[in-house]
Amino acid sequence: MGCLTLNASYEPLTIVPLRRALRLVIDQKAEALEVDESRFFRSESLVFPAPVVIRLVRYVHVPRRFRRHVTNTFLFARDHYTCQYCGRHRRELGHREFLTRDHLLPLCRGGDNTWDNVITACTRCNHRKGNRTPEESRMRPLHPATEPNHVELVWAVRKVTDIQAKYIEVFYGSDVVKALQGGIH
Repeated sequence: MGCLTLNASYEPLTIVPLRRALRLVIDQKAEALEVDESRFFRSESLVFPAPVVIRLVRYVHVPRRFRRHVTNTFLFARDHYTCQYCGRHRRELGHREFLTRDHLLPLCRGGDNTWDNVITACTRCNHRKGNRTPEESRMRPLHPATEPNHVELVWAVRKVTDIQAKYIEVFYGSDVVKALQGGIH
């Protein structure tokens, strides 16, 4: 488990490896807000509890106007790792079945790789749909294909502890934390 890194404004930025978080604290570039008293890092003369949440001392500007490209990692997280045609979760897929990216308007017919044109589909459903639109194949997606909220997208693929979720909730609200725990749609 990594360490939640907050900006100086307490805005959640990212999860960093524990050793990186500890280095930031030792270099006085960050302060530890929450620590795990059951885990320690030791040097020859010092003992440090493992940081769980740190806050940077100086504010780091984060551009908000960028868009995340569609990747399978973020796409599957947006769709909660569930086929949008048959509703099966990735844990329910059979042998040699896996999740794929399906284009609502196929690429060969002028579709593109944008958030509003791709959904998660299992291999069985993707093959069944083929190079047709959902209407032509009589396969209706469970949820509309939309671009996810930036915050939900970034945090959906990260594992956060309850303590870390508390800091995310303080900055972004309980709706974002609920979306992270229950999937994005």
